[in-house]
Amino acid sequence: GCDASVLLDGSDGEKFALPNLNSARGYEVIDTIKNAVETSCSGVVSCADILTLAARDSVLLSGGPSWKVVLGRRDGLVGNQTGANSALPSPFESLDNIIAKFAAVGLNVTDVVALSGGHTIGLSRCALFSNRLSNFSGTGAPDSTLNTSLIPELQTACPATGDGNNTVPLDNRSRDLFDNRYFVNLVNGRGILQSDQILVSSDSAQSTTRSIAQLYSTNATVFFCDFVNSMIKMGNISPLTGSNGQIRKNCRVVNS
Repeated sequence: GCDASVLLDGSDGEKFALPNLNSARGYEVIDTIKNAVETSCSGVVSCADILTLAARDSVLLSGGPSWKVVLGRRDGLVGNQTGANSALPSPFESLDNIIAKFAAVGLNVTDVVALSGGHTIGLSRCALFSNRLSNFSGTGAPDSTLNTSLIPELQTACPATGDGNNTVPLDNRSRDLFDNRYFVNLVNGRGILQSDQILVSSDSAQSTTRSIAQLYSTNATVFFCDFVNSMIKMGNISPLTGSNGQIRKNCRVVNS
């Protein structure tokens, strides 16, 4: 989280929690940034701040909004794989559970929808949605909320005999562009993850998330504004500051 605990190596680290395993990637990019920063000013900039700035810059460079990042976070000393397994939302969870997990860290329903919009860029492993392609929940048929025109494409990308590690874009209409197409996809039943599509298609969505997602699908400006606000809120969830934690020299291990 906000203390860069996810960057720590080790078999008990958060990298190997089920929601992150083979899904959270790009750690070598952070290593490259950290090495450059340490060369210029050793022991000054934390891995937590680098991660937060990299998130902002990746959004901006992909066509999305920018925002001012408050700096001064310090790095944690331990990872929490058990906590990551229990607290991070799962692609298979109900909307009510996802909303509750966000609420537990001070994030509301608008934050749920806005931050889910981050899936306008990035990839998903087949293992996280292939259950929707056939015999969904024992029905003998694909998930009825999944657009039928998308099913053959996903079945080709994710053969039943595969290991589940093939990847597909979360937003196959504009995979590398940070825009509001993700929400257009949801309105049209083209959400890849079950946890994405339920923002519009589930019964619980009617009184919680659907109207927000529909608004974002027609108004990218509102989505960008809410996304910025939600990212700032998320970046302020219990960061380590002052004399707490440390500034790691290597983001993968605590200082010796």
